[in-house]
Amino acid sequence: MVLIHVDIVSAEGALFSGQADFVVAPASQGDVGIAPRHAPLLTELRPGPVRVQREGEDEQLFYVTGGLLEIQPNAVVVLADSALRPDQLDMDAADQARRKAEEALAGATEKSDIEKAQRDLAEASARHRALKKLRPPRGT
Repeated sequence: MVLIHVDIVSAEGALFSGQADFVVAPASQGDVGIAPRHAPLLTELRPGPVRVQREGEDEQLFYVTGGLLEIQPNAVVVLADSALRPDQLDMDAADQARRKAEEALAGATEKSDIEKAQRDLAEASARHRALKKLRPPRGT
């Protein structure tokens, strides 16, 4: 069976290094599915989940806030601005960050402040969506 090597790293350190059958990453223009022998590609990442799949094993999930994705026929490298495992995500913190970003956007008047608030809101909203998707409800 042909596999692809996957590295997920951020400024905080390496989160994952191993082989996979398939990877799904949140590229800037939409999610990209990556299988072994994929055509080379370099693209920006948007905030969202990265899924690493290996036959016969549970899917590995990670949340990235953005960064770069490099794809080669035999390797995938996720260079994330920051990256977390689902158990590191906090729903209360995600809700608070989203509310804070919404308030900042509502009160922004300068173009640079509006742009920053929009970026913060996009990241906070993506983190919130990813958390809801990646972490099952408590008690299940």
